[in-house]
Amino acid sequence: MRGLWGEFRSFERPVQLLQINQAGINLGFYMLMPYLALHLSADAHLTAWTIGLILGLRNASQQGMFLIGGTLADRLGHKPMIMAGCALRTVGFALFGLSATVPPLIVAAVVTGLAGALFNPAARACLAAEAGERKVAAFAVFNVFYQGGILAGPLVGLALLRGGFTVVCLTAAAVFAVLTVLQGLCLPARRAVDRQRPPVLREWRQAFTDRAFVSFSAAMVASYALSFQMYLALPLQVQHLGGGQTAVMALYGISALLGVTAQVRLTAWCAARWSRGQAISRGLVVMGVAFLPLAGAVYLPLPWPWALVPVVVCTLLLTVGTLVVFPFEMATIADMAGEELIGTYYGLYNLACGIGILAGNLLAGALVDAARGDGPAALPWLLLAAAGLASAAAVRGLDRRRCLRGPGRQAVTT
Repeated sequence: MRGLWGEFRSFERPVQLLQINQAGINLGFYMLMPYLALHLSADAHLTAWTIGLILGLRNASQQGMFLIGGTLADRLGHKPMIMAGCALRTVGFALFGLSATVPPLIVAAVVTGLAGALFNPAARACLAAEAGERKVAAFAVFNVFYQGGILAGPLVGLALLRGGFTVVCLTAAAVFAVLTVLQGLCLPARRAVDRQRPPVLREWRQAFTDRAFVSFSAAMVASYALSFQMYLALPLQVQHLGGGQTAVMALYGISALLGVTAQVRLTAWCAARWSRGQAISRGLVVMGVAFLPLAGAVYLPLPWPWALVPVVVCTLLLTVGTLVVFPFEMATIADMAGEELIGTYYGLYNLACGIGILAGNLLAGALVDAARGDGPAALPWLLLAAAGLASAAAVRGLDRRRCLRGPGRQAVTT
């Protein structure tokens, strides 16, 4: 943790605020969202399909608006969009706590999702701009705070549930209100670019026709589909083995703790030895290999609790691979975008990865169902591993063709 603290203190105040901001965002989000479905069912007495609709609208409104949120950040500036997103989430979370009927709950879901689409690409674009040549290190510390919020949020929410779900929602809303004020006081009030800009559609066309960026985004889609299996395939596997919610929460805790304790040192180790493209591709290899223990375990039936060992190994490797990839991936996108379109590129990238998560979840869920029927039991894990390795090969090919540009250069050459 000393390395983390020293690295954090080495940045200017705006970068520090953005890193703390992400911890607060995840703290507020994860103290509420893990318990929302249960509240809607047990307290609001909604049907399962209605709950699914509300949760689906929240995700769709966020993923579908990422590109617009990123474009607004480029045109209006990063600070206004970050503040607007946090302010909207304050309203959305308060509505979740004060509403018990479907119409206001739908409004809360859409507002909450839209908030994420506004502040997510803007915060990353602002961090990249403020960090300058230290993007990789800045995003490494950013991810530590990100994981810290994920770790603390459910625990804080569980403690607050003793006072009722409304208390949880209003506390989460208060967290976002405080973040909004802090951003207004501390973030630099710079416009992202000058007032003379081409039309939005021309800028979108530039992003969509940037062959190197589109190729990189397509190659990275699999990584998000793989990392999201922490919330789909792995919990289902734990349930299949006879474990419960406690075992699933333990996996999340292991992953978050590893992120908090290892991210900065792991990033520094990789940066000292590899180019960005090499770090990303090798991290993707680790993410793919993570699923092989689960494939092997199919042919080695283990008694409880030893049956959980392959799941834990998968969690550890998947987390390590993600920690390796993330800082270099975020820095690469920023450099490929250039100064004027960082938000737009992050928005488009998040949109593509959101589609990848949706497609990956549908495919992974179908494969898991088939494997538990008459299909080969190892097939889901082998295909997930193959997806990670294919993604790694694609990124490595782009790196060798010098398509992944580094800071101040047209290509990464070392």
